[in-house]
Amino acid sequence: MTTNAGSQAIGRWLALWALMIALLIPIGGATRLTESGLSITEWQPITGVIPPVGDRAWAAEFAKYQQIPQYKLLNRGMTLAEFKGIFLWEYVHRLWARLLGVALAIPLLWFGVRRRIPRELWPRLVGLLALLGAQGALGWWMVESGLSVRTSVSQYRLAAHLVTALALYAFTVWTAAELIAPRAERATRDTVLDASIAALALMVPFTAASGAFVAGLQAGKIYNTFPLMGSGLIPVEYGNLSPWWRNLFDNPAAVQFDHRVIATTTFALAVWVWFRARRTPNARLLRASRFVLAAALLQVALGISTLLLAVPTALGVAHQAGAVLLFTAALLALHANGRAPALRGP
Repeated sequence: MTTNAGSQAIGRWLALWALMIALLIPIGGATRLTESGLSITEWQPITGVIPPVGDRAWAAEFAKYQQIPQYKLLNRGMTLAEFKGIFLWEYVHRLWARLLGVALAIPLLWFGVRRRIPRELWPRLVGLLALLGAQGALGWWMVESGLSVRTSVSQYRLAAHLVTALALYAFTVWTAAELIAPRAERATRDTVLDASIAALALMVPFTAASGAFVAGLQAGKIYNTFPLMGSGLIPVEYGNLSPWWRNLFDNPAAVQFDHRVIATTTFALAVWVWFRARRTPNARLLRASRFVLAAALLQVALGISTLLLAVPTALGVAHQAGAVLLFTAALLALHANGRAPALRGP
C-alpha cells in the first residue's frame, strides 16, 4: 500500500483507535470477572448512553434485573447499592464501545469529506465499520444468552465476542502499521522464521479464545495448582462428558487443561521466534522479536499467578490485557518481517 502524509495521518488515527480497542478488551474482562454483564437487561444503543438518574430510575433498572435467573438464583437479597456497583461496570463497557463507534465514524467522515482517503483504503475502513457493528450485535447476543434459564452468558458466545474483538483489533493494527511504515521486501528468506511468526500471530488469539471458555465456565476457580492438576498433569475429570467433543467446551477441568496446553505451546513458540530472529539483519524485526519475548514472559507470569490465586479480579484483568499485549507484539513482528520477494522471470 502506497503512503503519503495524508495516509500517515490516517495511520496515526487508526493506531489511537486500536489503543481504544485494546482498552475495551480488559474492560470487558473486568465486566465478566465481576459478573456484571447481565446487570443491564436491555439493548438501547442510543438512549442507553444516559445512565439512570434519580431513585425512581435506579429502582426501575433494579426491578428489571430482579426478573432474571442470575438475581433469583445467585444474587437474591442484593441491595440497590450493590446493584449499582455491577451496573457501573457494564455501563462503562457499553459506553466505551459506543465511543469506539464515534471515534471511528467522525474522523472517517472528516477524512472522506476532504478526499484524503486513498481509493484502495476505503474497503478496509468500511470493513472496520462493518466489523465493529457485528461486534456490537455479538455483544448483545452474548448478553441475551444469560437473561433466561442461565445464570451467566454462554461460553460459546463469550468466546465469539472476544475473537471478533481481537479480529477487529488485528485488522486495525495491521492497517495502521501499513500506513505508517509499509512492509519492506525481505532481504533474505528464512522460511522457518516466516512460518513461526505467522503461527504465533494465529496462536495468540486461539489461546485467548480458549481462555474465554475458561472464564465462561469459571474453570479458573478449580485446580489452582501448577503444573499439576490434582495428582497428575491431566485432571481425572477429563473425558467425563459424552460425546467426547463436549469436553473441549463444556467440561471445566478439561477446558482449563486445554488452555494450559495451548498457552504453553504459544509461549514456547514466542521464545522460538525470539531465538530464531535474534541475529536477523532486520532491525525492526529484531526489536519486535524482543517485544514478543518480553510480552510472552509477562503473560505466562500473569497466567500462572492468576491461576494460583484463584482468579482475583485485578490479576484476571491484567492477564487479559497481557494477551492483547502479546498479540500486538506478534502482529508487529509479522509486519516487520516484511513481504516475500516478488517472483521474477528468467
